[in-house]
Amino acid sequence: MNTTKSPIHSVTSHGIAAIRSRAGDHLNQIVSNRSEIRIINQDEAVDEGDLLAQIGYKQELNRSYNSLQVFGIAFSIMGLLPSIASTLATGLEAGPVGLTWGWLISGLFILCIGTSMSILSSSIPTSGGLYYWTNYYAPDSIRTPLSFMIGCSNSLALCGGICSINYGFATELLSAIYINRDGNFDITNARIYGVFAACVVSHVIVCCTTTKHTASLQTFSICINVFIIVLFFIAIPVGVSKNYEFNSANFIFTEIDNFRTWDQGWSFMLSWMPAIWTIGAYDSCLHLSEEALNPRKSVPIGILSSIFVCWIVGWIICIVACVAIKDGDVGAVLESSTGSAMAQIIYDALGKSWAVAFMSLIAFAQYLMGASILIAASRQVWAFARDDGLPFFHNFVKVINPKIKVPVRATIFSGCLSLILGLLILIDTTAANALFSLAVAGNYLAWGMPVLLVLLPVGRSRFTPGPFYLGKFWTEIIHITTVSWTGYVIIMCMFPDNKSVSSETMNYTCVINAGIWLLSLVYYFTYGYKKFSGPKTNLDEDKDDSFADVTVIQNVDEVLSKKA
Repeated sequence: MNTTKSPIHSVTSHGIAAIRSRAGDHLNQIVSNRSEIRIINQDEAVDEGDLLAQIGYKQELNRSYNSLQVFGIAFSIMGLLPSIASTLATGLEAGPVGLTWGWLISGLFILCIGTSMSILSSSIPTSGGLYYWTNYYAPDSIRTPLSFMIGCSNSLALCGGICSINYGFATELLSAIYINRDGNFDITNARIYGVFAACVVSHVIVCCTTTKHTASLQTFSICINVFIIVLFFIAIPVGVSKNYEFNSANFIFTEIDNFRTWDQGWSFMLSWMPAIWTIGAYDSCLHLSEEALNPRKSVPIGILSSIFVCWIVGWIICIVACVAIKDGDVGAVLESSTGSAMAQIIYDALGKSWAVAFMSLIAFAQYLMGASILIAASRQVWAFARDDGLPFFHNFVKVINPKIKVPVRATIFSGCLSLILGLLILIDTTAANALFSLAVAGNYLAWGMPVLLVLLPVGRSRFTPGPFYLGKFWTEIIHITTVSWTGYVIIMCMFPDNKSVSSETMNYTCVINAGIWLLSLVYYFTYGYKKFSGPKTNLDEDKDDSFADVTVIQNVDEVLSKKA
């Protein structure tokens, strides 16, 4: 028997071996390209700048935010009444029960996420916290690509948040115009996008001012939000008492409807989304870590206090809204020609003039929300670009304006990305609603990943508690709850609002988010690994610049001496 291998077989085997060798070399190059894990000892840190240096960064931004203003950035972004006005219809599609009980239950789990994030932020307070923590606590073999994906997800989610907030602003403003003109006004997708785009551009201009001014904006935003909430609590009950009867407690807490094609149980679950979307973006406090005074304490305080206040006060707002539904007709509110369920409730209770004034106030508060979330988004984008993580534009975006010490380029970039994502508004309402879920899915993945990693052996061994810590037992219970809840929400927000799916009823969140997560990994493994190796220190940049300046001076001296 002839056992000699044919030349073709030899060439093929050699080719396969060469491909395997190149693939192995490529994979080894990717895996080995990772930044060092820095030793962080809070006890040895003299001040916030010294701790930031241990984390690996120099102090580039001005520290102007106190605890109240850190709270204010999250509270302003949550913007209780404007946010509930934007998402009220989603909660009411399962009846008053879906809105009231869905809010109460969701809020408890959201508080667990906030507690987990507070524990981690108290340990390592940095503007790029979520992807930095992912890189810090993950096993070495996967930490760089994983942190890259989380950085992309968090950046996109925050820009999606800008879109959803400003989309809500546009619909609320146009609803006020619709009511004022007695329905003689068409609310088209083009008009909504036009108002949305103008809002984003104006936010970019506002947020490119000094840190001191944007910090003061948060205090003003707190006052406006508190004012309209108090006004809502007073005016709506008074208006209802004069025009029609209040709905009963039985209606508010036990009335179940189903305006979706899903079964009643799943419809109830989907009605949890108003709380999930509204009580969000509390990671904005984290992104201000490098601008906050005493961030190890002020950031956890800002996260937890904003969640707790919005959970309780938001639940009361939901109850008041259900009390004020005229004749208990939820269907009439959902099918309102104003385009806003909240606008219809206010119109029924207070009449045309009050409804126009109220919706204008709500729209103004929502406008302030958009400015606040752009501040948070720009800091995350800037931090990611500082570590060379932002695809294609990192060198341009990471530059800080030397005069006002604000990431102006990152602010402009975040605004431009939001304008592009906002083009979904031009498709239809269903596509536009994907902007809400886009922010939820991207953020929940970014929030849950570092918490999951801290529960695993590598992360547990690297974690060092900060001033805010609940002890090993309760911390692990809360972390496990956080991971379970974030996983559940990511799946839930991917579902369409109704069982029958078409191009008009499709939830585009699953396409956009899954696409971004997949593309970020593809980009990293093909090209991104050459640029991004994880969080990298910039402490030596000043030394390098100084050395370069000295070299230039020496060269000039040599040239002058030769001429002499």
